Amino acid sequence: MTFDFDLFVIGAGSGGVRAARLAAQSGASVALAEEYRYGGTCVIRGCVPKKLMVYASEFSEHFEDAAGYGWSVGDASFNWAKFMQAKNAEIDRLEGIYQSVLDNNAVTHFRTRAVLNDAHSVRLADGQVITAKHILVATGGRPFVPAISGGEHVISSNEIFELPAQPKRVLVVGGGYIACEFACILNGLGSETIQFYRGAQILRGFDAEVADFVAEEMRAKGVDLRVNTDVKSIEKTDDGLLVTPTLGDSFTVDQVLYATGRVPNTDGLGLEEVGVPLGPKGQIQVDGFSQTSVPSIYAVGDVTDRVQLTPVAIVESAAFIETVFKSNPTQPDHELIPTAVFTQPEIGTIGLSEEAARETGKIDVYVASFRPMKVILAGRSEKMLMKLIVATDSQQVLGLHIVGHGAGEMIQLAGVAIKMGATKQDFDRTMAVHPTAAEELVTLGAPTRTV
Repeated sequence: MTFDFDLFVIGAGSGGVRAARLAAQSGASVALAEEYRYGGTCVIRGCVPKKLMVYASEFSEHFEDAAGYGWSVGDASFNWAKFMQAKNAEIDRLEGIYQSVLDNNAVTHFRTRAVLNDAHSVRLADGQVITAKHILVATGGRPFVPAISGGEHVISSNEIFELPAQPKRVLVVGGGYIACEFACILNGLGSETIQFYRGAQILRGFDAEVADFVAEEMRAKGVDLRVNTDVKSIEKTDDGLLVTPTLGDSFTVDQVLYATGRVPNTDGLGLEEVGVPLGPKGQIQVDGFSQTSVPSIYAVGDVTDRVQLTPVAIVESAAFIETVFKSNPTQPDHELIPTAVFTQPEIGTIGLSEEAARETGKIDVYVASFRPMKVILAGRSEKMLMKLIVATDSQQVLGLHIVGHGAGEMIQLAGVAIKMGATKQDFDRTMAVHPTAAEELVTLGAPTRTV
């Protein structure tokens, strides 16, 4: 059978564009369709604009701290509109790069919605049907907002990037890393910030000591963090949005931001109609090679709900190309993924939490908590946390958790050693770089506890 293309990709996010480029470079004919903007969640309304907002929000502390170092800084104020203009210009630039990647690799691309027509074809919004030997679905995910009374008045992590004005009073609902990041961002930008989480502690799934540490630091920085609390109803009034919580008195804010998880973008794609089963969250079910039960259809990235991280989608795409177009069956490695959470303070983590490590056998836990040099002259009480989890018998490092400035940068490099199977002795014999916060990682002495 003759096909229009060797590969058709649905979705122009990080995973989809990487797969399209690599397939084209291998000699395949490739087409791609994207109904929104090129770059996907990460570039357009996720990692990149969020990190720009993190940088912007950190300056409020920098200005305060400067006095301790001898600087005289005048009145400082934040201009939301000016920042948004600069942010949008950068996002436009990056989207242009994504389009150039497709153009430069002779990928035919359509700025329109595409859905599955059958095992070897897709149908575009204008009715055109295009055939392909292989189809890759890389449509990502979207924010999930639960049904609540007054839910029509809330925004999600999509809309926060497009607000024309800064909310002076804001409620963030959720306890995951996205909710915590935005609570810290808005607080740092000067918004009066309240955060609700219905559970007992934020950052479920992270090391419990890390979650406790970050929660207290967030409160110390001004976030009104309330756990075991949820929204009962929201009502629009002349003064803003009246929030009635499940615990405590009602209050009024300008915006309510829900960051209560994400779901795969599979609605209306025609997956089940062509025989591709979906999981309970709507995720595309795939095997270790990202292949669905329909042999010609594959899926990568958040739409599979395996690990919802941009670098993971990119690795899954590269493995797909190796498997399908280079006759080199390759499964993406989802073990020991270093991760950063851009709360304030920042988190860098890899491997097992203490709670999970205890299930594997006897462990040694090393913990250091200290005021970093950077905050001393500023008179700030903020602390850093470093935590190393080691298997007692083998001395292999099972987990590393860092909270504080530069944690994301540190965990990227430390992740190389841990991925290679580093032991506590490997850390011990590595010379410290002084004076740095990271030197604590290689100067940890006796275990804080053995459990």
